[in-house]
Amino acid sequence: MFSPYSSYKDSGVAWLGNIPSHWKVRHSKRLFSERKERLRPGDQQLTASQKFGVIPQADFVAREGHSVVQVITGSEILKHVEPNDFVISMRSFQGGLEYSKYRGCISSAYVMLIPNDDLSTSYFKYLFKCSRYIQALQATSNLVRDGQAMRYANFIQVPLPVLPIEEQKQIGAFLDRETARIDQLIEKKQRLVGVVMERKADFILSAVTRGLGTHSQFSTSGLDWAPELPSHWKLTRLKYLGQAIIGLTYSPEDLTTEGEGVPVLRANNIQAGRLVSSGMVFVSKEVPSKLTLKDGDILICSRNGSRNLIGKNARVSDDFSGMTFGAFNTVFRSKYSDFIYWVLQSPIFSFQAGAYLTSTINQLTVTTLGNLIVPLPPREEQEAICNYIQENISTFDTILEQVRTSIDRLKEYRSALITAAVTGQIDVETWGKEGKTDRRLDQIEEEMSLREALA
Repeated sequence: MFSPYSSYKDSGVAWLGNIPSHWKVRHSKRLFSERKERLRPGDQQLTASQKFGVIPQADFVAREGHSVVQVITGSEILKHVEPNDFVISMRSFQGGLEYSKYRGCISSAYVMLIPNDDLSTSYFKYLFKCSRYIQALQATSNLVRDGQAMRYANFIQVPLPVLPIEEQKQIGAFLDRETARIDQLIEKKQRLVGVVMERKADFILSAVTRGLGTHSQFSTSGLDWAPELPSHWKLTRLKYLGQAIIGLTYSPEDLTTEGEGVPVLRANNIQAGRLVSSGMVFVSKEVPSKLTLKDGDILICSRNGSRNLIGKNARVSDDFSGMTFGAFNTVFRSKYSDFIYWVLQSPIFSFQAGAYLTSTINQLTVTTLGNLIVPLPPREEQEAICNYIQENISTFDTILEQVRTSIDRLKEYRSALITAAVTGQIDVETWGKEGKTDRRLDQIEEEMSLREALA
């Protein structure tokens, strides 16, 4: 698959392993110095992001859609950043060092690294995101596990490879080109996920607002999300159909090990409309009977730092009966839960999001949940609609699973390619001369086209 160098030697460094024979290993302190300069007049405030690197705060807000804390008073605590600096941030022990293309200032909690003149940042911006390097960085201290900052003292404990600067530039250019291709494929498949999700939502919405197409008479509803409903259906509020219950409040002292306490479902256990058991916590605490989950309950994420996750929900099955749920979640308990679950899986929920999401509060209260308006067919039709959705929804879910698996494979390949290139497992010059490409990318790309997925 990859074109190796002609000869290798033991680097003597565990995280690097064997490296090309002409490469060397140096103490990182000899390659990068620490910038301790305070902010300069006129410095723009920057944000360190694992997703985007170090970018202006205004750009970060525009890309992410939410604000960040801006230092207005006490700005003397900020540090100056120059283009081509690398930044050790609070998240560096998880995702590596961030690269800055900008001049500005950033929190004094961060550490700025200045590369020597004989280093190419195009190479090191990939090396510092390499999974093996990140693992080596994590191993420098246990302090990060206690929430303390990673410092320059941690950075200099990890030796770094040294190779001719032209070769550094070659590897950087190679990875720029190859990762751009991978990123384009990932973006294409993510767009496909969005299209399929939209088709799935429209399918559910049609079923829960128009039924199965056996009605001859419709009445005007006055609602944007369903201008017309079958004439014999009702419009009602959730509070008249069941009970909303806030989850269990517990403290860190209540946490215990599996098998010694009650399992607690949280927002991360709600995935794609289903409950998953991974990541559950266990508490040693008496749980009131009304907070014990029952088959048919609908578990809803009602508080979260991300507004996009408010309202995600899943129906409780027998496998999760008897467990409890955390206080950032709400259970809706109703004899109509089979039908209401699909209503809450439809865009009806998001159409009414303005009632519970504001610019400052990401919370769905019991009162707001109870006031949500929902359609209600007769019981026999509810059952028929639920069966119809259940029988046909797997088409969408199968496509989504295949595309998401493909995306995961692309991300894994991207990570492996970066690691192989920056640690010398690929001779990128030979690769380029031979005009090679990795067939795995072509296979992933060909697995599913947009036309095939939506046929």
